[in-house]
Amino acid sequence: MAQVVLTTELSRQFTGGQTRLEVEAGTIRQVVRRLEARYPGLGSMIEQAGMMVAIDGAIYHDPFLEQVKEDSEVCFMPPIGGG
Repeated sequence: MAQVVLTTELSRQFTGGQTRLEVEAGTIRQVVRRLEARYPGLGSMIEQAGMMVAIDGAIYHDPFLEQVKEDSEVCFMPPIGGG
């Protein structure tokens, strides 16, 4: 199963402080749907906040169709602002 890494903020708000979760999924869209089913509101927050996603260290700005392997690490990160 893929390892999902959440920010401390998301983990406090939705998972009772768990920052690492295991999710069985083939795409990022499936990861988000499974997170939403397990932790209502989490998947919606990820989608609405426009979070960036890193899959095995590569960052994707539009990740929902990207493939996830069984041993992938998926990190959800808030968008980075700049000036």
